[in-house]
Amino acid sequence: MATQTLLVVGVTSSVVFVIVLLIEGVLRPGYDPLFHTGSELSLGDRGWIQRANFLQMGVGVLAVALAVDRRLDTAVGATLLAIFGVGMLAAGALVPDPVRGYPPGSPTEPPNKLTWHHQTHSVISGPVAFLALFGAALVLAGTLEGGWRAYTVVTAVAGLAL
Repeated sequence: MATQTLLVVGVTSSVVFVIVLLIEGVLRPGYDPLFHTGSELSLGDRGWIQRANFLQMGVGVLAVALAVDRRLDTAVGATLLAIFGVGMLAAGALVPDPVRGYPPGSPTEPPNKLTWHHQTHSVISGPVAFLALFGAALVLAGTLEGGWRAYTVVTAVAGLAL
């Protein structure tokens, strides 16, 4: 597959991910984006939509990782992007437990014991994936020039701060 096509797949998957996340967040009763995570949209009758969204995002990021390896010749940056992609695939495959009152009717108190898939989802799709993404941005910034370098560093730092 041509490098340009891989990049288009990656960009498209990112745009689709955000659009689906926003639409699902609005359509779901009881979902509060300031309180609940996007992962919690994987729960309930419509949860399959967010799970599919995570999976398509994972495939798109893996396409970008391959393109980055081809175009920028940085195995570290490509590997970190691939780790993020695997994290998104894990988010789609491993459904979290109902938490913080979502879906509606779920307990607001944390359960005494979380399932293995919830714990794995939380680790791989959370800190591991996002630290890899921000690390990839910092590594890739070193391969870029001018404004793109500054933009990429600021994006990574802002992501880490958030």
